[in-house]
Amino acid sequence: MNYRNVGRTGLKVSEICFGTMTFGNYTDLEEGRRMVDMSFDAGVNFFDTADAYNGGKSEEILGQALKGKRDQAVLATKVFNPMGPGVNDSGWSRKHVLQDVEESLQRLQTDYIDIYYIHHVDTQTPVDEILETINDLVRQGKVRYAACSNFEAWRLMDALAISEARDWARVECYQPQYSLVVRDIEDELIPACLHKGVGVVVWAPLAGGLLTGKYKPGRKTSIEGTRSADEWCFPQGFFAANADEILNELLAVSDELGRSPAQVALRWALQMPGITSVIAGARNCDQLRDNLLAGSWHLDEESMKRLTAISEPRIRYPKKMEMGMLERRESGVALPSWPDPKA
Repeated sequence: MNYRNVGRTGLKVSEICFGTMTFGNYTDLEEGRRMVDMSFDAGVNFFDTADAYNGGKSEEILGQALKGKRDQAVLATKVFNPMGPGVNDSGWSRKHVLQDVEESLQRLQTDYIDIYYIHHVDTQTPVDEILETINDLVRQGKVRYAACSNFEAWRLMDALAISEARDWARVECYQPQYSLVVRDIEDELIPACLHKGVGVVVWAPLAGGLLTGKYKPGRKTSIEGTRSADEWCFPQGFFAANADEILNELLAVSDELGRSPAQVALRWALQMPGITSVIAGARNCDQLRDNLLAGSWHLDEESMKRLTAISEPRIRYPKKMEMGMLERRESGVALPSWPDPKA
């Protein structure tokens, strides 16, 4: 397993992060323990969960599975989603965050959280409120690093600017959706994270199971016991229009390389600019074993080119308009509203 620093920090995490969203739903404590042990054996030191995953059951099972190994793990969880029926049981308010972090610590059976994500956007609460609250948690030692997920680029940059101006612990890690069929973050978010030294840990790198090889192009019928039976667990609304073409090319490349489609899809994401780690979830040890084999090898240049080309997203304004401006500046070509300097 290879390890990478989270952005500009000194924290090193495995390039494969074990996501435990299935814990407490499809995965019980016994299987969860086996999967955590298998992850450690493969060199994984990075584990991802959230307060609201299966009503807190994911945190509970992960906490029990990490007993005796907590100091070896980089543990990430999240805050935002409703954790009760009250009007203050969700969101960014100081009240909710301070209560929620204590409950997460209890469920995880730990004194601290390594990476604490702001899970979603709360338009009813100023970002200053949650940033100051998490800064306090960092100062108290209950959180090691602040992080966020699903922010637009402007919102991420705003949060960074506020934290830096006030000398608060800033967001050091960002968690977006990213895969061969969902590459939207390349427009603004990846450049922003690279510019500011923010780590990027991606969720759904297998597109909710689409890129695992269980499904064939044009035949995304529901398969019992898989995410398709749960309506894909939400990613399909973001898929590229040519998702079937992308899947077809992925299946061809994986067949040529003698690797599973899941391993190839995970490797592709890991070799794209700015990516720190990919969250690979699983329902059981067999699925996890295959995902873990994506570690410590590299896709060859030709395979990367093929997969990147077939999944290339449409370049949008203003990036598309400005792509040729360096050449225009260097060549001295006259702008439309200016006289030709060579005339």
